[in-house]
Amino acid sequence: MEILEKAPAKINLSLDVLYKREDGFHEVEMVMTTVDLADRIELSTLSSGIIRVESESRFVPNDERNLAYRAAKLMKDHYQIKEGVRIFIEKNIPVAAGLAGGSSDAAAVLRGVNEIWGIGASLDELAELGAKIGSDVSFCVYGGTALARGRGEQILELPSPPPCWVVLAKPTIGVSTQTIYQGFNPKTASHPDTVGMINALRREDFDAICGHVGNALEGVTMKLHPEVNQIKEQMRQAGADAVLMSGSGPTVFALVGQDARAQRIYNSLKGFCTEVYVVRMLGNREMT
Repeated sequence: MEILEKAPAKINLSLDVLYKREDGFHEVEMVMTTVDLADRIELSTLSSGIIRVESESRFVPNDERNLAYRAAKLMKDHYQIKEGVRIFIEKNIPVAAGLAGGSSDAAAVLRGVNEIWGIGASLDELAELGAKIGSDVSFCVYGGTALARGRGEQILELPSPPPCWVVLAKPTIGVSTQTIYQGFNPKTASHPDTVGMINALRREDFDAICGHVGNALEGVTMKLHPEVNQIKEQMRQAGADAVLMSGSGPTVFALVGQDARAQRIYNSLKGFCTEVYVVRMLGNREMT
């Protein structure tokens, strides 16, 4: 049996870090939504019982360093499955970019092996298992738009944003999430208005959404990588309605209401970044 799963990228419309928990993780409040930039995951059963990860991208490991591999192994162990799986990853989402590419791949594998191995677990069960792999995996199992709390595993579905263009730009640097969190101080950080963002989404108010974007980690990343702020300024000058770094970075996104301005922002960044994309919001779970 062979199936194809889509693994869309996410952006953080709002990201707040509240405090460091006793278990060593950080308590977060994140409003996330999926965009139409996606990896494609092909899954097929293997009678040999092994898990095999393949990709044409040299950035994709084929062992337990890969969250997709860990997702398959977790399902195999948890449900005592004897069959194996071949996982082919067509990588379109930039790596180490703050767009949850690895987490979305893992979520796609959870959904995919659930089907090809005939497990029959619910999305809620898959999301609960996904929390053991990484903080964004639970959200990525569902997709759409949601508030994620706790370590990211407590998911509350939210209305999707109004249709708009999203311009994504990743500078030629990688960012370690661990390093960014180590440099984070909740007392000096700029904290976004999470409730304001949620209310703006519920009102389907694009201007209010743009007015409430915020990321508590931005200050740490921009101090280490000034390129992030340079991209933000370039996007603003080219006419973006809102600009924000996604996750721990370094990718910056612009929300844009008009096609012509989205193209202008794209063109203005092409000389500065090699990885620039103009995509649409996916927004709701049914479209993911």
